[in-house]
Amino acid sequence: MTKGKVDALLGIVFGDEGKGKVVDFFTPHYDVVARFAGGPNAGHTIIFDGRKFVLRSIPSGIFDAGKLNIIGNGCVLAPDLFMAEARELEAAGYTLTDRLHISRRAHLILPTHRVLDRAYEAAKGKNKVGTTGKGIGPTYSDKAARTGLRVGDILGNFNEKYAALKARHEQILRDLHFTDYDITEEEARWMEGVDYLRKFHLTDTEHEINRYLAEGKNVLAEGAQGSLLDIDHGTYPFVSSSSTTSGGVCTGLGVAPGSIGRVWGVFKAYSTRVGAGPFPVELFDETGDTIRRIGNEFGAVTGRNRRCGWIDLVALRYAIMVNGVTDLVMMKSDVLDGFETIKVCTAYRKDGVTLTDMPYDTEGCEPVYEELPGWQTPLGALRREEDFPPAFKAYIDYLERALATPIRIISVGPDREATIVRNL
Repeated sequence: MTKGKVDALLGIVFGDEGKGKVVDFFTPHYDVVARFAGGPNAGHTIIFDGRKFVLRSIPSGIFDAGKLNIIGNGCVLAPDLFMAEARELEAAGYTLTDRLHISRRAHLILPTHRVLDRAYEAAKGKNKVGTTGKGIGPTYSDKAARTGLRVGDILGNFNEKYAALKARHEQILRDLHFTDYDITEEEARWMEGVDYLRKFHLTDTEHEINRYLAEGKNVLAEGAQGSLLDIDHGTYPFVSSSSTTSGGVCTGLGVAPGSIGRVWGVFKAYSTRVGAGPFPVELFDETGDTIRRIGNEFGAVTGRNRRCGWIDLVALRYAIMVNGVTDLVMMKSDVLDGFETIKVCTAYRKDGVTLTDMPYDTEGCEPVYEELPGWQTPLGALRREEDFPPAFKAYIDYLERALATPIRIISVGPDREATIVRNL
C-alpha cells in the first residue's frame, strides 16, 4: 500500500489570506484536516450557503461530515474560547465530538496568560508588538520554560497543577506592578470550558495521524497566521509565537519530513498586515483606504484595521523558499478590479542599496515598483479561466514568472463557487 502524504496549506506573508476558504474547498480531497500551530488568535472565515463562520481553533474541515479534524500538539487551546466556538457550530447543526480529536500534548491558555499578555505589552511602552491579547505568547513562553499545562493534564491531578501555575503568573504580575485585574468571571467560564473539553476525544494525535498515513490516507495541514509571522523566519520581534512555516507541520503534528507532499502557499493579489512591525509596501493614501474598504480588510478575531499595500515579491520569494512551496493560491483578485494601474514591488531600497532578497531587518526599506495595466473588469461572476480579461491573465503570468512557482487556484470572491482551478 502506498503511504499517504501530509499536504500543507500555509499563508505565506502576514496571514489573513483567506486560508479557511481554501481549506474548506480542499477538504473533500482529504481524509483528515489538522491544525498544527497557533491558537485562537487566528480567525479563518468561511462563507457558504449564505452563512458566515469564523473559526479560531477548530480546523476548517469541520463542515464536511465525513472528515476527521485534529488539533495538533503544536497548538495552544483556551478551553473557554474553544467551548464558545464549538457551541456555535453545534447550534448551527454540526456535531463535533466524534469528528474532532485533540492532542493531549497541546498546551492550555490560562486566564492569567491573557493578563500576562496585556502586562507584557504595557511594559513595552512605545515598542508594542501589537498582539491580539489572547495569551498566545505567554503560553508558548511557559511551554519553552517547561512550566506549562497541557490538555492531557485535565485528565489527572489538574486542580493542583492549575493552582501552582496560576500562582506563578500572579507573582510575575506583582513584579510587573500589574495588579489591577479581576479574572473571577473569566476563570469560572474557563473551568466550565475545561469540563466541556473533557467530553472530546483527547488522544496522542501523532500516533493517530501516522496510522492514517500508513493506511494510505492523506492529511491536509491547515496553517495559521503567515510565514512572515514565524517565530524564527518572520519579522522578529513583530511575529507570532509559533512555527507557522512548513517546518512547523512536522513538529506541530509529529510527522516526519518525508511525509510532507505538496506545500500550498496562499497569498492575496495585494498585501496586508495587522499590528505593528515593518511593512515596506504599506500605502497611507487613498489607494490603501480603497483596498481596505473593498477587501473588507478588518481582522476576523480582533476587528482591527489591516494595513494595506501592493503585492510584495521580495516577501513572497522568501516565503516560497523557506516553505518549499510547490503550488500557489491567489486570493481576493477581485479587490483590484477597479484600478487603472497595478503596482508590483520587485525589490527594496535601503541605505542606497537595492535588495532583491529579504534582509534580516526590513525596517527602513523602501519599495521598488513596476507598474502593470489593470484589468478594470469585474471578476466576481467569472468561473472559467478562459473568461479572464487579458490584463488579468498578464498579471498572473507576470507573477508566475517572477515567483517561479505555478498559481494553481485563483479566488475571485468570498463564496466557495468563486474559486477557479487551473493546470492542477
